[in-house]
Amino acid sequence: MLRKADGLRCGPYVAGCPGDRDAIFCRRSDQGWLQHESDRAGCSGGPANSLGALEIWRDDVNAKGGLLGRPVALVYYDDQSNPATVPGIYAKLLSVDKADLLVGPYSTNMTAAAMPAIMQQKKLTISLLAIGVNDKFKYPNYFAMVPVGPEGIKAFSRGYFELAAAQNPKPKSVAIIAADSEFARTSADGARDNAKALGFDIIYDKTYPPATTDFAPVIRAVQAANADVVFVAAYPLDTVGIVRAVREIGLTPKMFGGTMVGLLVTPIKVQLGPLMNGIVIMESFVPAPTFDFPGVKDLFKTYGEKAKGQQVDPFGYGFTPFAYAAGQVLATAVTETKSLDNEVLANYIHGHTFNTVAGEISFNEAGDWAKPRTVFTQFQDVQPGNLDQFSDTTKQPILWPKEYQTGAIIYPYSEARK
Repeated sequence: MLRKADGLRCGPYVAGCPGDRDAIFCRRSDQGWLQHESDRAGCSGGPANSLGALEIWRDDVNAKGGLLGRPVALVYYDDQSNPATVPGIYAKLLSVDKADLLVGPYSTNMTAAAMPAIMQQKKLTISLLAIGVNDKFKYPNYFAMVPVGPEGIKAFSRGYFELAAAQNPKPKSVAIIAADSEFARTSADGARDNAKALGFDIIYDKTYPPATTDFAPVIRAVQAANADVVFVAAYPLDTVGIVRAVREIGLTPKMFGGTMVGLLVTPIKVQLGPLMNGIVIMESFVPAPTFDFPGVKDLFKTYGEKAKGQQVDPFGYGFTPFAYAAGQVLATAVTETKSLDNEVLANYIHGHTFNTVAGEISFNEAGDWAKPRTVFTQFQDVQPGNLDQFSDTTKQPILWPKEYQTGAIIYPYSEARK
C-alpha cells in the first residue's frame, strides 16, 4: 500500500510499513519555506532556497527513473530555527520513518545538534552550509556542502584581508564588529587571525547584542576608532541596519565589508541599492562566467520559474547550487555503488571527485571540501530599484581569488561611493 506524506507519494518501506520496497526516501529537517522577520539568522532565505533546489533535484532524478529503479521522495520537517527541536526530529527520521538517506540540516547550529542521533545510527549526512561541525565529532560519515574547505572559519575573510594588503600604500589598522552570536563570532575569529597574519594592527574589536536595531551608536564607535579597514560579521537584518547607519553617519574607511549575510539576498540588494556601492563581501556562489559549471544554468532557470509568486529569493544564487549538488553527490554514490548502505556510500564519497552544478568537488578526511572556493566581490555602480542588475556580476564583479576574477577593486571605499 502507499500512503500520502506531505503531498508526495512515498514508498511504505521508508515509511516503516511492511510490504512493498519501491521507493527511496530522502528526508531532511529544515527551517521551512518562509522566514519570520524576528528570525535574524534565518531570514537569509537559505533554507527556502535549499528546499526548492532539492525538490528540483528530486524531480530531475525521478524523470530519469529514480535511484536503483525506485522513485525518490523528499520530506522535510520544520526545526523552527531552534537546535532544541533537532534531536527529536532526527529520532523520528531515523527510528520511526527509517529514512534511507539524509541531506542536512541547514546551518551550523542545527547540524551540531543533529550529530549525536546521526552518529548513533551510523548514518551518512551531507549538511548544508554548516561550518566546522566535524572538528568536534570527527565522524567519518559526515560531509559538509559549503565551499570554505579545510580553512574553515578563515575562509570567511582571508580574501578580504589579502585584497586590503595588496593596496598601495597598504592600509595599517583594522576594526572588527560582529553580532554576539555563533556565526558572527566565528567569522570575527577568522578575521582576527587573518588580519594578524598579514601584519594589520587591530585597533577596535567589539560585538553588539543580537537584538540591536539601532546601529548608529555602533558605527559612531567604529568611526571614532578611525581604522583604515572595517570588517563586519552580521546577519541579514543587522546588515541592513549597518549599511544604512554607515551612510547616515558618513563612515569612510579605506575598505569596508566582510561577511554581511544580508548582501547575499537579492531582495535586500534591491532594497539597499546604491548604499552598497564600494562594499566588499564574501560570496559562496555568483552568476559569473567563471562559475558556469555544467547544469547550473538549467538549475537557475528551473528555480527561477519555481520561485515566481513565492516569497523566496528570485535568483537563489547564494544557496541553491549547494543543495542541488548535495543531491548529485548522493545520487552518484548510490548509482555507482548500487547500494544504500551508508558506510559504503561514505567510503565512495571520500574516494571520488564529483562534477556538480557547484563545480568539481572532492572531500577531505573531515568531510570538508578538499579545496575552498569562496570569492570576494564588490558592489560597483549599483542603481536604485533595479532587480535585473543582480542577474549577473556586472554590478558585483569578483575581485578574489585571481582564478575566478572578473573585475578590479575600486579603492578606497569613498571612490566607489561617488
